[in-house]
Order: sequence, then C-alpha cells, then structure tokens
Amino acid sequence: MNSIRRFEKIMEVLLNEKEVTVNELSERLAVTGKTIRDDLSKLEQQGLIRRVHGGAILAQSDQFGILSTPESQVKHLAEKSQIAERAIRHIEPKDIIALDGGSTLLELARKLPELPLTVISNDVHIINELTPKEHIRLVVPGGYRVRNMLVGPEAVTYIRNLNINKAFISSTGVHLEQGLSVYTGDLIDYKRALIETAARSYAVVDSHKFGQSALRSFAALTEMTALITDNGLSPEVIQQYRSAGVNLEG
Repeated sequence: MNSIRRFEKIMEVLLNEKEVTVNELSERLAVTGKTIRDDLSKLEQQGLIRRVHGGAILAQSDQFGILSTPESQVKHLAEKSQIAERAIRHIEPKDIIALDGGSTLLELARKLPELPLTVISNDVHIINELTPKEHIRLVVPGGYRVRNMLVGPEAVTYIRNLNINKAFISSTGVHLEQGLSVYTGDLIDYKRALIETAARSYAVVDSHKFGQSALRSFAALTEMTALITDNGLSPEVIQQYRSAGVNLEG
C-alpha cells in the first residue's frame, strides 16, 4: 500500500472514530509502527491531524463539520442557513438538480420549497429529508455507504448518463492554489461526475473553510460556476478570490 493510500485510510479511521492509536493503525494497515508514526508526522505537518500520546486525533473536525452527527449538523447553523437561502435563488421550477452530501446541503434540502423539481442525491440524510416532499421527484443513484454518502462506480456511471441542470457541491477545504478538497478519495469520483455532467456547478461552503486544505483536491475553484458562502469573509479575502477569477457569492 503506497503512502497516499495509507494517508486516506488513516483519515477514514479518524473520521469514523475521532481518535486512534499507532498500534491500532499498524495492525489495520499491516505496516510497522515506525511507518505509522512517520505517516502521522506528515499528516500533522499538513495540519490535518494532531499527535497525542500513542496516537492521533483530527486537528479541525469541529471547524470543518465533517462528521455526520447531530452536533456537526447544527454547527455554524446560521451560516449554513444563509448559504442555503442563497443557493435556492439559483433553483427554478422543473430544474433537475443534484445535491452532494454534507450538512450545508442538508440545510438546503430542508429549505427547498415544494416546487416541481427532480433532485438527485446520494446523501442518506438528504434523501430522508426530501422523501416527504410530494412535488419533488427524488432520484438516488445508489452505491455502498461511506458515512452518510452512497458511493461507488455504479453511482458514478449513473450520474454521467443524466441531464443535470445544476449541481451543488460540498467541500472540506477551499484554497486558492489547492482548490476544493476532501479528506479521503472515496467521494472524489462522484463529485467529479457531478461537476463534469451538470450544466452549472456551485460549491456551497461556509466561510470557516476558506484558506483551508484537506488531503485530496478534487476541483479547481475556477471550474465552478460560483462559490456560494456566508457573510463571514472579509472584503480583502473576497477581493483576493475574485481577482483570481473565482465567481464568489458572499
């Protein structure tokens, strides 16, 4: 197993369990404790984890809101609500839209009016939220479950054969050079399929994620039709992103 794949596996364990020991990782990945300690040092240098005695914890789980738990769904709720309201302005009756996973898009799903829409989503929380809305035609590509998302090659192939007007994409980090990024590679193919298939793609990201970068980049900022955020960015940061050619709504 190469180092990048080990990094992804380590991050996947931390996403699910919040804390892990060197011995546990050594057994799971079938490598020496020295290799794990070297890996943890590199991940800590990137700001992704924090070393603790005998193991590691996530460095910024509270900031990024990456865990699909009730506490992550309410963190920065005012900002997420503001972003959701801005995103809804781009949605028109009879649109075919795709909602990626995450707590901000869950808030969008909650606020989505009873319009005649087709909504594609693989987030189990969003699916549950939209099921009672009678005017919304819900499409679930399917796949195997990774935390709150259904992913896999079948889902990617299904997405690439659809006519999607607008895709709304989540991201763990937003960085001028490294673009949009996530912690593991499991979701990248699905996100890429949404971006490349949809006529318009919008990144929905709260202001706390700007200037941050996770392990794996999946899109350049200029690939997106727009980045939709809240009012938390300073005028200087907004100008910095717009000067780089990014269409920023915030």
